[in-house]
Amino acid sequence: MIENALLVVFGLAGLFVGGEWLVRAASRLAASFGVAPLVIGLTVVSFGTSAPELAVSLQAALAGSSDIAVGNVVGSNIANIGLILGLSGLIVALPVHISLMRREIPVMIGVSIITFLMALDGEVGRPEGLLLFACLLLFTGYLMIESRRERTSPEETAKIAQIEGVGGKINRWQEAGRFVVGLALLVTGANLTVTSASAIARGLGVSELVIGVTLVAVGTSLPELVTSIIAAVKCEPDIAVGNIVGSNIFNLLSILGLTAIVRPVPVAAAVLQVEMPVMIGFAALLFPFVLDRVLQRTQAAAFLALYLAFVIFTVVRAA
Repeated sequence: MIENALLVVFGLAGLFVGGEWLVRAASRLAASFGVAPLVIGLTVVSFGTSAPELAVSLQAALAGSSDIAVGNVVGSNIANIGLILGLSGLIVALPVHISLMRREIPVMIGVSIITFLMALDGEVGRPEGLLLFACLLLFTGYLMIESRRERTSPEETAKIAQIEGVGGKINRWQEAGRFVVGLALLVTGANLTVTSASAIARGLGVSELVIGVTLVAVGTSLPELVTSIIAAVKCEPDIAVGNIVGSNIFNLLSILGLTAIVRPVPVAAAVLQVEMPVMIGFAALLFPFVLDRVLQRTQAAAFLALYLAFVIFTVVRAA
């Protein structure tokens, strides 16, 4: 048990360091090509920070741990809004770009509902997985078109480079190498986390679903947590909020989609009754919270309180 606990710690450390390297490298590479911060947050950063969830869910599905695969995705989406936006918004009120309110937040809510409807028969099969992934390609293509309209100036690119701590110039080859190393750490960390968390769950008599929704979900959300808090501190709200919204869309369309394509994913009745409705609720609540185009500290505190209540309920329910 102690050995598995240490392996979980090492696995989460690999996820954290690998995610941090991958995110920073991806962000700097995107900035070097003059892509706007909001687009960076919605695409490169959100896709990069979701890499741990992708690695963990695929590994879990291949290992036959479907509860961890599903719990990780759904739990991460809940943690992204409740925990990460909650903590980030407590640090500083987060302005919300008008395009997020008009497009991406409604897309996130819609995708959450569609995923729930797909899972009502107790499984997300290969056809549903293909449909989810096809929607991801359409969404990404749309964002790429938008990125051409919202390119940053050379001065803004230099500013982003300065904020990222690389001076006024970004070394693309160096950042590409950092990206590869970060990805390798993510895959290794994901393998350690899934196998060890499964062993702990069996040893303690705790369901893999609870482990996936809590420990693994929060662990794989560490890159989002670090990225959003750093972005909030550095007054980059487009990256802070865009990262979360983009990650939630990516988690469902790509991670659950790809996992279902590799192996159909059974969805437990408990997930349909509790976790998925909670995920939809958090997504839907974000819209009225930002109607004035700012996530205030009081609203962030409400998200955090709701998330803590969800975790307590999950643990008590499993006891």
